Amino acid sequence: MFLLVLAWSEDKTTASKFTPFRHLRHSTNSAKMKYIHSEETLTIPEGVKVAIKSRQVTVEGPRGKLHKDLSHLAVNFSQPKKDVIKIELHHGARKNVATLRTVRTLINNLIIGVTKGFKYKMRYVYAHFPINVNVEKGPEDIPVVEIRNFIGEKIVRKVQMREGVSVEPSKNVKDELQLYGNSLEDVSQCAADIQQICRVRNKDIRKFLDGLYVSEKGNVVEDA
Repeated sequence: MFLLVLAWSEDKTTASKFTPFRHLRHSTNSAKMKYIHSEETLTIPEGVKVAIKSRQVTVEGPRGKLHKDLSHLAVNFSQPKKDVIKIELHHGARKNVATLRTVRTLINNLIIGVTKGFKYKMRYVYAHFPINVNVEKGPEDIPVVEIRNFIGEKIVRKVQMREGVSVEPSKNVKDELQLYGNSLEDVSQCAADIQQICRVRNKDIRKFLDGLYVSEKGNVVEDA
């Protein structure tokens, strides 16, 4: 009798591990669908030169020269026409195909930067203590934004601009700061740095809305 109980318990343990129709379950290692060939095209405007070598993109135009490293993306570049750039990808999954549009947008932003430039406007927001903003020259004549009297604090907040970014208080609008540059990444990052350094801490941000915020985005050269 004792031996029978032991045998039954072993069978029960074994049975609990058995899963019926295991071979019909969805496998996590199933093959993903791939696109045989995908492509995006970009037209180069007149007066702009685009050079691509080893996925290093250099764009030169009336406002200057910009460079972008795209070596981390597995895409192929070709130039079927003098003013057309073709971006191709073979046997890519869905996420890989999405990078084509990203690459096209990055190069297009470089073209806009060397032709029209980028401009960000920031407004000072305060309820009681007026924010004082000065623009000073830092090392290598790179502008440095100094922010004083933020929520009445005595500390001086300093933000150094990136190379190629200019900043100045608006001449026609009160409590407004303007940032200019050819690189969209540099201009937007400088605006983000200014906004982040004026974050309100240890207070209810629904009530304390003081800070510098981006109010408008555009181009230095406006369309006619």
